[in-house]
Amino acid sequence: LDTIQDAGRNGYRHLGINPSGPMDRFSAELSNVLLGKSTGAPVIEMHFPASVFLFQKTTIACLSGADFSATINDKDIPLLQPFLVPANSLLQFKNLIKGAHCYLSLLHELGVDEWLQSTSTNLKAVAGGWKGRKLRKDDCIFFKENINLRNLSTREDITILHWKASSSQINKDIACIKGNEWNWLTPEAKGNFQNACFSITNESDRMGYRLHSEELVAEKNEELISSAVDFGTIQLLPNGRLIILMADHQTTGGYPRLAHVSSTSLPSLAQLKPNDEIRFRFISLQEAEDNLVQQQNYLEQLRNACKLKIENFLHATI
Repeated sequence: LDTIQDAGRNGYRHLGINPSGPMDRFSAELSNVLLGKSTGAPVIEMHFPASVFLFQKTTIACLSGADFSATINDKDIPLLQPFLVPANSLLQFKNLIKGAHCYLSLLHELGVDEWLQSTSTNLKAVAGGWKGRKLRKDDCIFFKENINLRNLSTREDITILHWKASSSQINKDIACIKGNEWNWLTPEAKGNFQNACFSITNESDRMGYRLHSEELVAEKNEELISSAVDFGTIQLLPNGRLIILMADHQTTGGYPRLAHVSSTSLPSLAQLKPNDEIRFRFISLQEAEDNLVQQQNYLEQLRNACKLKIENFLHATI
């Protein structure tokens, strides 16, 4: 299930069209800014076992997110550090070390389909990305623009560029804020939500992560009019289980919204796999906003620095 994703298809939820976009937004943004690109540029989101990519032209690339033991021409490639890919090189992923979603960004813009102002793949609508579907064997994605890499195209070896970002740990302690229907739970269920471990089940995908634990009991037994939901909304299902809505979530839902995962905890959540256990902890809305602002400031500062480094690298080789 390797697909093209960008910042997402925003502004169309009133029509029932969800934003899509990467599961781990921060990693996707990080791989772009290390190349000096905008955070929302298209990337390839990969799951293990991932595709094998043949580069027919020289480019500069960067990997982020999950560690799939990447190699180019059998040479190990680090995460979060740009590298020069000579023409006719083969990118492969040998082993799953950690994480669930790996991101590949390229200095060249990808020549992919745009739908409603986004190149993110909407699998259900069969639109956006590469023909509205996951990548398949023998797909050939062209570069949209021509970047002057003539002097670099004569190099035959992989070149690891000298700047990089530090990797962050996958945190299973998931920060969230209380949702509109939090008080529908019984006092005992509220305690279980905050203290129990929840395991991610095999019935999880880009639309939602289903969780297994003791049943949570609602004090109110009312039907909820379908209301807005978002990436990270935690809903209580009729069977007392929880589901966390993920990147391909629907736009509205009729299940009680107990909580919402903080935006800065979503990347860790996205990198977890079935049978991984998580815990929830509540934070204030102000703290969630402060964390997001801090993360966005970091990305912007890093992008400005890396844009200058890329320009200097290209200028020095012309």
